[in-house]
Amino acid sequence: MPSPYTAILIDLDGTIVDSAPGILSSLTHMYEQMGLPVPAPADLLKWVGPPLLESLREFAGFDEEQVAEALAIYRADYFTRGVHDATVFPGVPDAVRAIAASGVPLSLATSKPEEPATIILNDVGIASCFDEITGASADEVRSAKADVVEEALKRLKAGGADLSRVVHIGDRIHDVEGAAAHGVPTIFVSWGYGTPAEQTGAIAVVASADELLAELGLAAAAA
Repeated sequence: MPSPYTAILIDLDGTIVDSAPGILSSLTHMYEQMGLPVPAPADLLKWVGPPLLESLREFAGFDEEQVAEALAIYRADYFTRGVHDATVFPGVPDAVRAIAASGVPLSLATSKPEEPATIILNDVGIASCFDEITGASADEVRSAKADVVEEALKRLKAGGADLSRVVHIGDRIHDVEGAAAHGVPTIFVSWGYGTPAEQTGAIAVVASADELLAELGLAAAAA
């Protein structure tokens, strides 16, 4: 049975991979290099998912000069070391391969810049499954989830995709709200970093890769 969806967008951090160890390590390095107290791991975990620029302003309370300094320190460490400290969630790579095999156009939609996002997808062996790898721009001017979703839809449309029934897959409220800004519903994965309260507005909540494929109408493709 074909999927009821004509195109699929999927988040990266907390949806495809557990990238928290590498991100938290690079954030710790950033705080140490700036001579600032390092927040508790539980506080740093809030940074995983939302755009980094937003977190630097909201969670760290940095002014624009500090934001620029912190971003440079973080990137230098993360792009060379932290980015490789990510592990896939059980069954998710096979689910991504099943989506690709179905022929439904697939785009990554992450607030992580495209360079490290591509590195991660290559590390876990599924980069070739994506028609588009869409993320934050290099300068992170495009990093809000709504802006990333907009860019992903633009790229898929340029590639000839049917955008009449698009669905997004993610694990945070930013995913739900960012997709909704463009009329795209979200399937919420419960294995990520989001709390139950963040599931509000999602059209479905799934607890495993098999449940995700079933929700996409692609369960048979995973066999």
